[in-house]
Amino acid sequence: QVQLVESGGGLVQAGGSLKLSCAVSGRTFDSYTRAWFRQAPGKERDFVAAISWSDGTTYYKDSVKGRFTISRDNAKNTVYLRMNSLKPEDTAVYYCAVGPGGLTVPEYDDWGQGTQVTVSS
Repeated sequence: QVQLVESGGGLVQAGGSLKLSCAVSGRTFDSYTRAWFRQAPGKERDFVAAISWSDGTTYYKDSVKGRFTISRDNAKNTVYLRMNSLKPEDTAVYYCAVGPGGLTVPEYDDWGQGTQVTVSS
Protein backbone atom coordinates (compact mmCIF):
# COMPACT_ATOMS: atom_id res chain seq x y z
CA GLN A 1 0.00 0.00 0.00
CA VAL A 2 2.88 2.33 0.78
CA GLN A 3 5.78 2.54 -1.63
CA LEU A 4 9.06 4.34 -1.16
CA VAL A 5 11.47 4.89 -4.04
CA GLU A 6 14.97 6.16 -3.36
CA SER A 7 17.14 7.82 -5.96
CA GLY A 8 20.28 9.91 -6.20
CA GLY A 9 22.91 7.44 -5.13
CA GLY A 10 26.12 6.96 -7.01
CA LEU A 11 29.89 7.08 -6.92
CA VAL A 12 31.56 10.17 -5.53
CA GLN A 13 35.05 11.07 -4.37
CA ALA A 14 35.78 11.80 -0.74
CA GLY A 15 34.80 15.35 0.08
CA GLY A 16 32.11 15.40 -2.55
CA SER A 17 28.37 15.70 -2.23
CA LEU A 18 25.24 13.80 -3.17
CA LYS A 19 21.56 14.43 -2.65
CA LEU A 20 19.26 11.48 -2.13
CA SER A 21 15.53 11.62 -2.73
CA CYS A 22 12.75 9.42 -1.44
CA ALA A 23 9.34 9.65 -3.04
CA VAL A 24 6.54 8.19 -0.97
CA SER A 25 3.29 7.03 -2.52
CA GLY A 26 0.25 5.23 -1.23
CA ARG A 27 -1.59 5.67 2.00
CA THR A 28 0.38 6.82 4.98
CA PHE A 29 -0.04 9.29 7.80
CA ASP A 30 1.33 12.80 7.69
CA SER A 31 2.12 12.52 11.38
CA TYR A 32 4.59 9.70 10.71
CA THR A 33 8.30 10.26 10.79
CA ARG A 34 10.38 9.95 7.63
CA ALA A 35 13.89 8.68 8.08
CA TRP A 36 17.08 7.57 6.38
CA PHE A 37 19.03 4.51 7.42
CA ARG A 38 22.13 2.98 5.90
CA GLN A 39 23.69 -0.44 5.77
CA ALA A 40 27.30 -1.11 4.87
CA PRO A 41 28.60 -4.56 3.91
CA GLY A 42 28.89 -6.75 6.99
CA LYS A 43 27.15 -4.16 9.16
CA GLU A 44 23.70 -3.81 10.63
CA ARG A 45 21.30 -1.23 9.32
CA ASP A 46 21.89 2.00 11.23
CA PHE A 47 19.96 5.21 11.72
CA VAL A 48 21.22 8.26 9.84
CA ALA A 49 18.61 11.01 10.02
CA ALA A 50 14.90 11.56 10.56
CA ILE A 51 12.39 14.32 10.11
CA SER A 52 8.96 14.86 11.56
CA TRP A 53 6.52 15.36 8.70
CA SER A 54 4.25 17.56 10.76
CA ASP A 55 6.66 20.11 12.22
CA GLY A 56 9.99 19.45 10.52
CA THR A 57 11.91 18.51 13.65
CA THR A 58 15.10 16.72 12.66
CA TYR A 59 17.36 14.14 14.26
CA TYR A 60 20.82 13.01 13.19
CA LYS A 61 23.37 10.35 13.87
CA ASP A 62 26.28 12.03 15.62
CA SER A 63 28.80 11.12 12.94
CA VAL A 64 26.86 12.92 10.20
CA LYS A 65 25.93 16.08 12.07
CA GLY A 66 27.15 19.14 10.23
CA ARG A 67 27.61 17.16 7.02
CA PHE A 68 24.17 15.71 6.23
CA THR A 69 20.89 17.57 6.06
CA ILE A 70 17.48 15.95 5.94
CA SER A 71 14.65 17.98 4.48
CA ARG A 72 11.13 17.54 3.23
CA ASP A 73 8.77 18.69 0.52
CA ASN A 74 5.29 18.04 1.85
CA ALA A 75 3.58 18.90 -1.43
CA LYS A 76 5.66 16.31 -3.28
CA ASN A 77 5.58 13.85 -0.39
CA THR A 78 9.31 13.58 -0.76
CA VAL A 79 12.15 13.51 1.72
CA TYR A 80 15.73 14.41 0.85
CA LEU A 81 19.13 13.75 2.30
CA ARG A 82 21.84 16.20 1.29
CA MET A 83 25.22 14.68 2.02
CA ASN A 84 28.26 16.94 2.02
CA SER A 85 31.90 16.26 2.85
CA LEU A 86 31.41 12.59 2.16
CA LYS A 87 33.85 10.10 3.62
CA PRO A 88 34.65 6.53 2.59
CA GLU A 89 32.98 5.31 5.77
CA ASP A 90 29.71 6.77 4.47
CA THR A 91 29.68 4.08 1.78
CA ALA A 92 26.50 2.05 2.21
CA VAL A 93 23.10 1.30 0.82
CA TYR A 94 20.83 4.10 1.99
CA TYR A 95 17.23 3.28 2.79
CA CYS A 96 14.25 5.54 3.22
CA ALA A 97 11.68 4.56 5.82
CA VAL A 98 8.32 5.71 7.17
CA GLY A 99 6.94 4.90 10.58
CA PRO A 100 5.31 6.20 13.73
CA GLY A 101 8.62 7.52 15.01
CA GLY A 102 11.81 6.53 16.71
CA LEU A 103 15.42 6.08 15.72
CA THR A 104 15.63 2.30 15.40
CA VAL A 105 14.85 -0.14 12.60
CA PRO A 106 12.00 -2.00 14.36
CA GLU A 107 10.09 1.25 14.79
CA TYR A 108 9.56 1.70 11.05
CA ASP A 109 6.84 0.04 9.03
CA ASP A 110 7.70 0.72 5.41
CA TRP A 111 11.01 0.71 3.59
CA GLY A 112 12.36 1.50 0.17
CA GLN A 113 14.67 -0.78 -1.78
CA GLY A 114 17.69 1.39 -1.12
CA THR A 115 20.14 3.36 -3.19
CA GLN A 116 23.87 2.68 -3.26
CA VAL A 117 26.26 5.41 -2.18
CA THR A 118 29.93 4.72 -2.79
CA VAL A 119 32.59 7.16 -1.64
CA SER A 120 36.05 6.59 -3.04
CA SER A 121 39.24 7.66 -1.32
